[in-house]
Amino acid sequence: MTTPVRPAGRIRPRHVLATPPRTVNRALIDSRIRPFAGGRAVLETIVDIFLHLDRHLGEFAKSYGSWTYGFLFLIVFLETGLVVTPFLPGDSLLFACGALAATGGFDPLTLFGLLSAAAILGDTVNYAIGKAIGPRAFSGKVRFLKHEHLMRTHAFYERHGGKTIFLARFVPIIRTFAPFVAGIGTMSYPRFLAYNVVGAVAWVGGCLLAGYAFGNIPVVKENFSLVILGIVAVSLLPLVVAYLRKK
Repeated sequence: MTTPVRPAGRIRPRHVLATPPRTVNRALIDSRIRPFAGGRAVLETIVDIFLHLDRHLGEFAKSYGSWTYGFLFLIVFLETGLVVTPFLPGDSLLFACGALAATGGFDPLTLFGLLSAAAILGDTVNYAIGKAIGPRAFSGKVRFLKHEHLMRTHAFYERHGGKTIFLARFVPIIRTFAPFVAGIGTMSYPRFLAYNVVGAVAWVGGCLLAGYAFGNIPVVKENFSLVILGIVAVSLLPLVVAYLRKK
C-alpha cells in the first residue's frame, strides 16, 4: 500500500519570534553620568580658582568689598584651626593677598593684623581640640583624623620639639596638625602660645610681604599659575626630604 504523497506547495516557515529592538534609556544614562560630570566641573573650578587666585580674589574683592576681609579671615582660621581642612590654601593665598594689596585692593596693615589674628586663633582652637581628645587620637579610631598625617606630624614634632609650632607654619598639612599634636602632648599652653604668636606673625607677614614686593612684577603676573605651583612645591619640600631620608 502506497503512502499518499502530499501535494507540493509553499513551505510555510516556522514562526520566528522577532526580538524587539533595544531602546536606549537616555534618561537613565544621563542620571548616571551627570554626577561624574558635575564632580568634574566642580574640580575644574577649584583648580582654576587655585591657579588664578590673583584674578578670582580681585573679582571677589570688587563684588563684596570689606566682606572679603572676613572671608579671608575664615579661610586662614579653618586652614590652621581644624584638622579636617588642611587642603585649604595657605601660603599661596597670602601671596596673592599681598600682590593685590600692592595694587590698592586691600589695606596691607588691616590684612596683616586680621590674618595674623586668624592664624593665632586657629592654632589655639586646634591646640584645645587636641587637648580635649588626648592620646586616643593616635589609636586610628577617630574618624575625622587622617592617621597618616597625624603620625607624620608627630615624627616632625619629635624631631624638632617646641620649634615645630614655629617651623610648621611654613609646611602645608604639618601646619594644620602641629598645634593638634602639641595639645595632645605635654607642651604647656604659655610655651605653645609664644611659638604660636611668633610663627603666625612671621608666616603671615613673610608671605604678604613677598606677594606685595614681587606679585606685580610683569613676569610673575603673567605666570602667576606657575608661581603658585612653585610656592606649593617649595612648601612641600621639607616633607619630601623627610620622606626620602626614611627611605
